[in-house]
Amino acid sequence: MDYLWVLVAFLCGFVVKQLGMPPLVGYLLAGFGLHAMGVQPVGSLQALADLGITLMLFTIGLKLNIRALMQKEVWLTSVLHTGVWVVLLAGVLLLAAWLGLSHYFDIPLTAALLVAFALSFSSTVCVVKMLEEASELKTRHGKIAVGILVIQDILAVVFLVASTGKTPSLWAFGLFGLFLIKPLLHRLVSQAGHGELLPLLGFFLALGGSELFTLVNMKGDLGALLVGMLLASHAKSAELYKVLMNFKDLFLIGFFLSIGFTALPSLDMALTALLLTVLLLVKFVLFFALLARFSVSGRSSYLSALALTNYSEFGLIVASLSVNRGWLSEDWLVIIALVMSLSFILSSFIYRRAHHIYALRKDSINRFERPGTHQGFEQPKEAKVLILGMGRVGKGAYCALEREYGSRVWGVESDAERVAALKTEGFNVVVGDSDDMEFWQKVSTQGVRLVMLALPSQTEMRSTLEMLKLAGYQGKVAAVARYEDERAELLQLGVDVAFNYYSEVGAGFAAESRHLLNEGEPLDVAQQV
Repeated sequence: MDYLWVLVAFLCGFVVKQLGMPPLVGYLLAGFGLHAMGVQPVGSLQALADLGITLMLFTIGLKLNIRALMQKEVWLTSVLHTGVWVVLLAGVLLLAAWLGLSHYFDIPLTAALLVAFALSFSSTVCVVKMLEEASELKTRHGKIAVGILVIQDILAVVFLVASTGKTPSLWAFGLFGLFLIKPLLHRLVSQAGHGELLPLLGFFLALGGSELFTLVNMKGDLGALLVGMLLASHAKSAELYKVLMNFKDLFLIGFFLSIGFTALPSLDMALTALLLTVLLLVKFVLFFALLARFSVSGRSSYLSALALTNYSEFGLIVASLSVNRGWLSEDWLVIIALVMSLSFILSSFIYRRAHHIYALRKDSINRFERPGTHQGFEQPKEAKVLILGMGRVGKGAYCALEREYGSRVWGVESDAERVAALKTEGFNVVVGDSDDMEFWQKVSTQGVRLVMLALPSQTEMRSTLEMLKLAGYQGKVAAVARYEDERAELLQLGVDVAFNYYSEVGAGFAAESRHLLNEGEPLDVAQQV
């Protein structure tokens, strides 16, 4: 049976990927398909799903700055959105019952408030997957979206405590001791090396944090998140994130499959779910309006709101708890599972076109900004070469070219904290998203002869090339690819030089070392005879 669900998950994920959609859509369909075929979920499926979510929260913590949670556009937006949404949606459900749109809406006010609360949350799994795919976790809108998700998780803990009556034990105060052992945790990561011990340590810390919180009647996932946050400042946090990423993605397949095994919908349930799916538009408008009200730029407000426009897996937890306590009928568990799945599909599909939509509608979006909040861009003065993405590859390319071209080489990086650190090291670098059309319109490329794409995501590469074309850039473009098929795609999209990092790094290594052959004894043995 294990082989069957792995096979179906792969086939569905493969098919939807060929159609240009993310594989998670296929995993959702696989779960519903297997359920419709009468297949029973294996016992390990839920364990895999739980492990995937725990690892995901831990890896989020590795990239999370706690100061971001304290900004009013994060915590106040999250709290206000939840409150306003619950009131609005509960009113809509009661109005729908009065209009006779579906007999499922004919529920008492308390039940309507529970359904509204269950649907107020955004999906941590879906949002993080989308942001990771686009390499946008460190961008302004990515940090805002993740911060709001964390605040929502805290609200979820408050609800679970209030509804189940399980209050944290007195031992929960001992969790503050985790901050005291932060140096020990950092030392463990430093001494783990770069081999198999590093991912094993990541599993140990993620699961250990989860178990500690569970033992004191706290939400275990928050424990994994907190431990990850304690390691965020470590120099190897990025490396730890990368080695755990593939494990996390594999285990999360279990989560998406498990949604389909929740229940099968009837036609009436499907129609009810479609009506609730339409209300995602209200969710987007509410997020956008609140973020814009708190002086977030139009673009960041739009992208953050769009990423958060989906329904959360936490809705299933609320619905399941409410069903067990007799507050909701079992039918609502099926409806919420279905509407959540539909929201995942829509959100994943639309967000892939988010930057293109902004490029076409930026004036309409930015007119909702508060005065003085529009994002400005620092100009790379007299730049001849722009390097987009100042990670290890981009930074190495900058250092190599800067020796010859000096101040005419500039870097562009979306992570403001990394830009600040690079500037202290003497790098010429500006903050900017390479797939932001407005950035390319504001930053002059008239004298730029070469744009080098050192970006970590093929999706971001495609979007950047599209923005360069729309902005009328006429110079040359070079890019780094990880695999040969990605290199071929970049060349087809108009890139002049696509450097296959893995296959050509050896040639670069040889070129850097060739001069050593001219030192010491001759290489040709025949010359010595």
